[in-house]
Amino acid sequence: MLALILAGGEGSRLRLGEKALVMVHDRPMIAWVIEAFIDAGCEPVVVTSYKTPFTRNWCRANNVLFIDTQGIGYVEDLCEAVEISGEDGPLFTSAADIPCLTADIIGQVLEAYDASGKPACSTWVPLTLCERYGMQPRYREEINGVAATPCAVNIFMGSLVAEVQDELCLLLDEPGLAFNINTREELAVLEREFCSVRPC
Repeated sequence: MLALILAGGEGSRLRLGEKALVMVHDRPMIAWVIEAFIDAGCEPVVVTSYKTPFTRNWCRANNVLFIDTQGIGYVEDLCEAVEISGEDGPLFTSAADIPCLTADIIGQVLEAYDASGKPACSTWVPLTLCERYGMQPRYREEINGVAATPCAVNIFMGSLVAEVQDELCLLLDEPGLAFNINTREELAVLEREFCSVRPC
């Protein structure tokens, strides 16, 4: 399955250059995400823009497929990337700043999606996991009676990218998914906890 990894934003809150290339445990964040999708049997393609020329160059140097978009915004870049890819069926999307994503987690998501019969799937993690590690999620919603925040890993139908799709809201008790890195403080916590929430 195609996996579009969004890496076209500036990462301005982190203030460490292009966020996808920020080092986590001696590797760029995006390298962990790409590895997870490859190990899960997916085809990762990085979505870049004019705002992330170094990420684009890193993809070239590492033989990673990429699609360059206009850099208008997350949703706009995603729609453009899907159109360029020509994918009409189900595909994964992921942020580049979730380095604790693993092939096992991706497998869980795909299995639940297939069983649901719905065209789309969003993933969520309980807020209690974020609070345990001092993460500060920007968005909160109740999923199955549990306060949760989205994990930035989704599946949807490419042919319906411009439409609202009926989705499975999948709540995952995965500590690693609490780490969506947006600040230097969160990055420091991740470096400290990395091997406890993801196989090193």
